[in-house]
Amino acid sequence: MPESPHGEHGRPRTRAERWAAFRESPFLPATVILLIVAAAVGLFAGSYTYAMAAPTPHSIPTAVTGGYDEPAARRFIDGMEDSLGASLRLHAYDSREAAVQAVQEQKVFALFEAPAGSRTLTLHVSGASGATVAQVLAESAVKVSRATGTSVVVHDLNPLQRGDPRGLAIFYISLAAVIMGFIGAIQLSVHAKELNPLERIAFIVAYALLGGFTIAAVVDWWLGALRLPFAESWFILALTMFTSGMVFTMFNTLVGRWAMLPTWGLMVLLGNPSSGGAVSWPLLPSPLGTIGRWLPPGASVNAQHTAVYFRGHQHAFPFLVLAGWAVVSCAVFLIWRERHPGGRPTRPAHASRDQRD
Repeated sequence: MPESPHGEHGRPRTRAERWAAFRESPFLPATVILLIVAAAVGLFAGSYTYAMAAPTPHSIPTAVTGGYDEPAARRFIDGMEDSLGASLRLHAYDSREAAVQAVQEQKVFALFEAPAGSRTLTLHVSGASGATVAQVLAESAVKVSRATGTSVVVHDLNPLQRGDPRGLAIFYISLAAVIMGFIGAIQLSVHAKELNPLERIAFIVAYALLGGFTIAAVVDWWLGALRLPFAESWFILALTMFTSGMVFTMFNTLVGRWAMLPTWGLMVLLGNPSSGGAVSWPLLPSPLGTIGRWLPPGASVNAQHTAVYFRGHQHAFPFLVLAGWAVVSCAVFLIWRERHPGGRPTRPAHASRDQRD
C-alpha cells in the first residue's frame, strides 16, 4: 500500500487532536469571552429593565395624624390604595411634629394629615425620600381627590435640590464610585501585577481617596448639581471605591482571571438596580428592595442620600455594610494571598540562590 505523499502530516487529524489544538490556541478563551459578553449584555439589560422599566408600589410606609379613621379620610386612603394597587402601611403618630420626625429619619415616605372635623386633608410627600415614590403618590392623590370629592392638598416636605430635579445625581455618583472602584483594581492587576498584598491595598486606598475627592469636587464645586456635605460625601465615595476595588481583588484571589464575572454580577447586575438610587425601594420588586440594602451599591446610595438630604439623621447601617464587605474582602485576599496572581518575591534573588547552595 503506497504511503501518503506527505507522511504523517497528510493524515487528517482526529476529533480529539483538533480539540486539543483548539484548547491550546487563543481561540478558546476568545470564544468563551464572546459567549460571556453576549450573555452578560442580555442580563445587564434585563436586570435594569426588570427593576426600573415599570416601577410599581407594593407597600408604602406612611405616617398618619389626626382623624384618619373619619369617613372622608378613610375614603381617600382606600381610594389611594385602589389607585396604587398597593397598601399604604399606616403608622399613626400623636402629633404632626412626631410624624415629620419619622419622615426625616426615613421611617416613612409620606405623611397624611387629617385634622379632626376638617374638610381639607393634606398629603405631605417627600421628594428627597424617593422622587419616584413622591411622584406616584402625588399623581394618585389628585385622581383620588377628584374621584371621591375629597379636598386634598399635596405638599412636598423635602423637595429635591434644583440641580437634581429627578433625584438621580446621587445614583450616578455612587455608580461612578462602584464601577471605577473595581476598574482601578483590574488595572492594578494588569499593569502593576508585581505589587505585594499590602502595597496593593495601599494603592487601592490611595486611588479611592483621590477618586472620591474628584467625584465630589466635580459634582459640587464645578457643576453645582448637588450641594454636598463635602467631607462626609467624600468619605462615603472613597469607602465605596475602596470596597468595590477590594471585592474585585477578593474574587481575583478566589477565581483568578475570571474575577470580573462575579464582580460584575454582584456590583452591577444585582447591586446597582437594587440600590434604590434610580427607583426607590418601595417601588422595586420585593426581593431587590430587600437585597439591595445589604450590597455595597445600595449601602453607598443610602449613606449618600441621607448625608445630602437628611443631615443630622445619618444611620450606621450603610457604613457597616460597606465596611463589612471591605473587611471580608481584605481578609480573604490576605489569608489566601498565595493564590492571587500578582505579587513578587520578598527576598532578593541572590539570597534565594545562596540558600539553595
